[in-house]
Amino acid sequence: MKTLPDQPAGALGGRAAPARTASATYEWQPYDVGRWLVWGGFALLLIVAPKLFTSGLSLTLLSQIGYMVIICLSYNLLLGQGGMLSFGHAVYTGLGAFFAVHAMNLASAGSLPIPLPFIPLVGGLAGLGVAALLGYPSTKKAGTPFAMITLGVGELVAAMSLMFPEFFGGEGGISANRVYEAQLFGWTFGPSIQVYYLIAFYCFVCTAAMFAFTRTPLGRMLNAVRDNPERVEFIGYDTRKVRYLAFMIAGFFAGIGGSFVAINFEIVTAETVSAIRSGGYLLFTFLGGATFFFGPIIGAVLLVLSSVLLSEITPAWQIYLGFVFLFMVMYAPGGVASLIMMNLRVAAFGRLGRLWTAYLALGGAGAVLLAALAAVVEIVYQLQLDGSGEGGVKFFGTVLDLQHTDTWVGIAFVAATGLVLFELSRRRFVHEWGEAQSEIEKDIKRRESM
Repeated sequence: MKTLPDQPAGALGGRAAPARTASATYEWQPYDVGRWLVWGGFALLLIVAPKLFTSGLSLTLLSQIGYMVIICLSYNLLLGQGGMLSFGHAVYTGLGAFFAVHAMNLASAGSLPIPLPFIPLVGGLAGLGVAALLGYPSTKKAGTPFAMITLGVGELVAAMSLMFPEFFGGEGGISANRVYEAQLFGWTFGPSIQVYYLIAFYCFVCTAAMFAFTRTPLGRMLNAVRDNPERVEFIGYDTRKVRYLAFMIAGFFAGIGGSFVAINFEIVTAETVSAIRSGGYLLFTFLGGATFFFGPIIGAVLLVLSSVLLSEITPAWQIYLGFVFLFMVMYAPGGVASLIMMNLRVAAFGRLGRLWTAYLALGGAGAVLLAALAAVVEIVYQLQLDGSGEGGVKFFGTVLDLQHTDTWVGIAFVAATGLVLFELSRRRFVHEWGEAQSEIEKDIKRRESM
């Protein structure tokens, strides 16, 4: 309802204008069908995933992906939504896991009558409490000082994990049994499928809650603090308070995600609070796409697949991960999510069909270059383990004989060919992509003029 103000006398030819009020009008707002379809599809995927992938390994991967989604989304509340680069997010996931495993042990002993489905809330409250304690000094600064403070806090907690074995269990960690008497609805949570559906339930609820948070006034103000903190302070908001509240909310969800480490594996070690874990959350949240809400979900999937499946293929998997990260920083700093959204935009304007040949050429040249780089990596890694290299190196079903010059010449030729082809195809792709973007901008201006 909109009300027009009264006009003063003389404003309309010397006569007082009568006050006019618009009658109240109500418009029906249609449901966002697309959003309902997305969330419904997400819930359906969580439900049917164990039916599609029935092996024990698949179920383990799905469970890990479920709680990694919660952890990466909680980290993105800091990085993507608030622009806070944290190097110590594993502190809150790890401590949530430790509090959860202690709660499980107390419940098993009968000292804490709490069913297993509520154990993640214990971890979440622990993460919230630790974030409230450590976030107070951390959020006093922003930018690089904030990142350095979180790095110091992370190293401090990692060192304490070996200094206080009563709580952290030393190098052996703390073990627990998730099957105890205080259960819910007759579920014992002994079978892995029951644990998966518990993780899936929390994954959906926490994802929806964090998405809802990004649409609240506090979430919008957090975006404003990220983009222009000076203007936010100018209009009267306390930027530090906004960062502090967001830090605590992220700690709560991180604790929930970390508690599932204790539930899924029934053991928590000092590694859960290490800097390696914090770096992994940062790396894969960035690879997934920190500027999009669904980007960390992609990052969580990549994290589990790379750490479980890729590590089984080659022991040098972290080197390949470093190359992928370098490539994404150089050519796609928005992550995988940005690539998806850009191509959806091109497809929406009917320009994607003209790019498929450029994509095919770029992918083929990249595969040739990747094969040569992979051969070099495997050879160097094998030489580090076995200095002689007399037995050769197994590579894609073949054995590369390092004693013959032909092997090295062939690798160098493939690498040079792949590099030249990749550069030529990249230039062609950039040209055709630029033309498609120009045509899209013309279409947008033409539609606006109409």
